[in-house]
Amino acid sequence: MLASTTAARVLRFDVYELDLRAGELRKRGVKLRLQGQPLQLLAILLESAGNLVTREELSSQLWPADTFVDFDHSLHNAIGRIREVLGDSAETPRYIETLPRRGYRFIVPVEEVQAPRISEANGNKTREAVGVAAPTAWQSKTRAALALTLLILAATGSLWLVRAVSRPTSAAPRLGSIAVLPLENLSGDPAQQYFADGMTEQLITDLAKVNALRVISRTSVMRYKGTKKGLPEIAKELNVEAIVEGSVMRSGQRVRITAQLLQAPTDQHLWAESYERDLGDVLKLQSEVAQAIAKQVRAQLTPQQQARFRSAGSVNPDAYEAYLRGRYYLSNQFTMAQPLNMAKSYFEESIRKDPGFALAYSGLADSYVYLAFYRQLSPEAAYKPAKEALSKALELDDSIGEAHDTLGQLSWRFEWNWNAAEPEFNHAIALSPSYSCAHEDRAVYLSFIGRRAEALAEITRSRELDPGPSSGMAESAAYYQLRDYQSLVEASRRGVVSSPNEWTQHYNLGIGYEGTGKLLEAISEYQKAIEISNGDHDATASLAHAFAAIGRRAEAEKILHDFERKSKSGYVSPYMIATIYAGLGQKDKAFEFIERAYQERSLDFSWHLKADLRIDNLRSDPRFQALLRRIGFPQ
Repeated sequence: MLASTTAARVLRFDVYELDLRAGELRKRGVKLRLQGQPLQLLAILLESAGNLVTREELSSQLWPADTFVDFDHSLHNAIGRIREVLGDSAETPRYIETLPRRGYRFIVPVEEVQAPRISEANGNKTREAVGVAAPTAWQSKTRAALALTLLILAATGSLWLVRAVSRPTSAAPRLGSIAVLPLENLSGDPAQQYFADGMTEQLITDLAKVNALRVISRTSVMRYKGTKKGLPEIAKELNVEAIVEGSVMRSGQRVRITAQLLQAPTDQHLWAESYERDLGDVLKLQSEVAQAIAKQVRAQLTPQQQARFRSAGSVNPDAYEAYLRGRYYLSNQFTMAQPLNMAKSYFEESIRKDPGFALAYSGLADSYVYLAFYRQLSPEAAYKPAKEALSKALELDDSIGEAHDTLGQLSWRFEWNWNAAEPEFNHAIALSPSYSCAHEDRAVYLSFIGRRAEALAEITRSRELDPGPSSGMAESAAYYQLRDYQSLVEASRRGVVSSPNEWTQHYNLGIGYEGTGKLLEAISEYQKAIEISNGDHDATASLAHAFAAIGRRAEAEKILHDFERKSKSGYVSPYMIATIYAGLGQKDKAFEFIERAYQERSLDFSWHLKADLRIDNLRSDPRFQALLRRIGFPQ
């Protein structure tokens, strides 16, 4: 930051303050997301509050004479962005008045407040309070230019001028990696946050279809919601060249997205645009935004990708709102029963309101699959409705990569159709090359069938797309399937550090410890997983197995009896009961329940069949080998 012997200047109006040195706009002390060209434009208007600032004056101060720019377009977008952040409107202006074909006037009083400055006293830095200066309205253009220069110098540390372009030029950079930061909710209603998050997720999903782009996953960017980190720092952490940030404003049945593209390492503004449509045309709006961003980064779209973007249809507004609510619950808490059931209900509501909305069927299938994965539904109760929902989704739109990924999971985990699973994962990736979930699912499946090198290569790719904590879960799952317990310990330790409240990482760490002979440490991690998950059956069965292994048979038998009691009134996977009998050395009873798991096509059975150390004492038994042959398990 530029050092100065004078006090830092802050321009105050209404409940807002613009700190010229820090380059920050704050509302009641809270920093707002306004930067780049719009922030500079606001500084010019504040310095001339009460006076008309002509379009020619704005042009000369914001862009050098030799800069190629669509001035009208860029100025319109910058003003629009300021108004969004301030909650202003062109029709009934509170702050910025438009004088058609002439320019703009800031119409509320502005006063200059000198922020506390640092002074040297006896070698120690002290803060000095500084009073309020006279209002800055009607000050000279020379002072406005100086303020703008200070702002630019403070923000970058060197003299540069933003070249805001509304279309690519011959000198526009080609950018191959991008992150879409959480769109701001400017609707004035915190309850609408799910809408802004859903729009962010859908924009990421649309961009993920572009072959030439590496697009960071939703799970990795959402942790930057409300962050005070600078864009270059975020870009470095995510390893991307470009960042999209913006806002969503919903008013009745109208939706407006404002997006701006920045070259991440330099924080240089490259493009900005606003898009507005009726809520029923929101899918088209999202496609327009995604295509525009792809064009700005000079990503080559294939004819198939262009066709998919053009094919975006209309949707019933109420159905879309229900869909976004479902996605909100599914995306944020997909390992817990109550949010999964909420997601399922919202997807069903979306389908009732618009039976032709393909994405709602895909979301419904996902909710059934996760409810079965986390043993809230039996495989029989989940499989049929999930398969029917997927079939309908793909009948309506065969280009949904997420649906093909889920179909791969159904083929593997529900149908035990080993040969059909991989082509579906591959097809999902072909449709959405940056869809991190498909890469993670393919990695774990390849681990399951023993193709280690390919599996670890997919893990590397998934971490490039999802450098946040969630990709660590896939890495742990892959090492589990490979029975690489030392690597599982290392991966799960990283997962526990980054997500200490994610029960699956504690559970995986427990498996790694048990696999490396550290049973007491394993028991501790199993107990943490049980506590966080509110009693997950898999973690509980592992705890019982570990108790039996160290001679605490009474505690293992207590868990076994509790499972058998619960199975009379709810669903308990027979496979879990089988693992406890195996740990207690009762092989005949273990095979009795494994046979039940086979008959009901238990998901736990298909998941643990190859790697589960709890049934290692059964693997040499002829009955187990016969079972592998019956299910056609790939050798």
